[in-house]
This record gives sequence, C-alpha cells and structure tokens, in this order.
Amino acid sequence: MATSTSSAPAPSRPRQHRETGPGVNFGRVVKSEWIKVTTVPSTVILIVSTVVVMVGLAALFAWSLTIMAQSINDPSVPAEFRTPTEGPRSPGFQALTTPSSGLAFGQLLIASLAVVLIASEWTTGMIRSTMVAVPKRVPALLAKTVIIAVVAFVVGFVSALMSYLVAQPILRGENLDFALSEDGVLASVINTGTFLALVAVISMSIGILLRNTAGGVVTAVGIFFVLPIIVQLLSGIADWIPDAARFLPADAGEQMVAVEVAEDALTQWQGGLVMAAWALVLLVIALVVAKKRDV
Repeated sequence: MATSTSSAPAPSRPRQHRETGPGVNFGRVVKSEWIKVTTVPSTVILIVSTVVVMVGLAALFAWSLTIMAQSINDPSVPAEFRTPTEGPRSPGFQALTTPSSGLAFGQLLIASLAVVLIASEWTTGMIRSTMVAVPKRVPALLAKTVIIAVVAFVVGFVSALMSYLVAQPILRGENLDFALSEDGVLASVINTGTFLALVAVISMSIGILLRNTAGGVVTAVGIFFVLPIIVQLLSGIADWIPDAARFLPADAGEQMVAVEVAEDALTQWQGGLVMAAWALVLLVIALVVAKKRDV
C-alpha cells in the first residue's frame, strides 16, 4: 500500500524591520548643516574678517571723532569750519554710534557669505547630495537659513560689543567715552546683530533664487549698497522717492541701530519690522520656487 506524504507550507514569518533610529528630523539637519558651515576654512576666514573689519572701522571712527573734538577750541581753525558742540553732528553725539559704525561694510561681507554658502551648493553639485540625505527641500534649505542667521547675529553682536570696548580708550582722551547703559546704546548693539541676521536671510533667499554665486553676490551688494545711492541721487525728481527710500533694507537697517530717531524717520521697531518683512517675503518666495524647480 503506497502512502503519500504532503508537505504543508511553511508558516510565514513576520518581516523583521531593522532598527534605524529616529531617522531624519529638522534638528539633525540643522546639526549637519552646522558641521558643513564650520568645517569650511573660507567660511571661518570670512566670519573672522567681518569682525576685524567692523571693529577696525569703529576704532578709526573713534579716532576721527577725537580729532573733530580737538578742532572745537582750536583758534587756528576758522569758526565756520569748527565742529559743532551740540546736535547730531557733534562728536559727543556721534560717539554713541561707534558700536555700529562698521555696519555698512559688515553687511556686505555677511551678504556675500550667505550667498556663497547656498549658491555654491548648486555650482559644485553638492545640492544633489544634500537632497539625497534630506529629500524634503524646504527643511534642508530652512536649516541652512537658520544656521547662517544665527552666525550673522553672533557676528554682529560680538562685533558691536567689541567695537564699543575698543572705542572707549580712544574716546576717553577727549572725554567722549560713554556707558553701555546710555539711552539707545545697548539696543543698538543688539540690533546690529539682528540686522545682520536679517541681511543673511535676505541674501540666502537671493542665492536660492539665482543659484549662482557671482550673480547672487552682485544682486545682494546692489540691494544693500548700490540701490540706496541711486535712490538718493533720484530723490529730487519726486517727493515720494525719499519717503519710499525709508523702506529699503539698508535704510530700515540704519534705523534699527539708530541711537536717536530723527524726525519723519522710522523708529527702531519700525525699521526692524520692515527688515523682517523683506526677509520673510523673499524667503517664502525662494522656498516655493526651490520646491518646484529641479535640482
């Protein structure tokens, strides 16, 4: 008698998932971008250069104020050419602006740094590796923006504080030194960092939109340096031009760090809101465009 054996199908084993950890999150992306920024020698050099330039210009400005103060009572200087002792043009008033006196050049260096950091991702092809590691583009680009904004704030705040400390011994010779607690001085020091952080966000957005280092740097310099000069030259053509110029990034930033607000000028808070609006609008546009474009 023949017996037949039938083999039952082996029971299916549940699929085992390999433990991969928490995966990619925004905190990890920020950490990786921080490592990328701080390990590039050119970035560190540019950051240090920004601090040195801003502090150096503040020292030169303080020295020039002492020379102006010496000319007040100098009998060899004609009365019409003597430095005023009161008002915004007086050395005592201008001395209060020494912490932020290097901001005009500092903003150009920070703008260039922000553009280079993001635009070089496309010019070198590194953006593909970034998108492979972080498939969602918005978090990756936001992480870069957060890093450069924080770096810019620290650079601005430290530079302004060091400028204040370096300027005091120079100003003391003509009794122009002042306390950090003077009205508007501490706010100016803090807002120097805030302004540079917003400059970095605007410049980062420009770099994302243009994807070209040279074009991005030229555009950023044009917005923060060239455009105000052009508007000032055209201010006599129509009355609305000077009013509109107050809302340019450079002019708004100047009011952010102002120790005393001039008549018909934006206040520190208004200047900050204008700069924040520029940064937010450009960043949103840049992220939307980056999300739709091919890498």
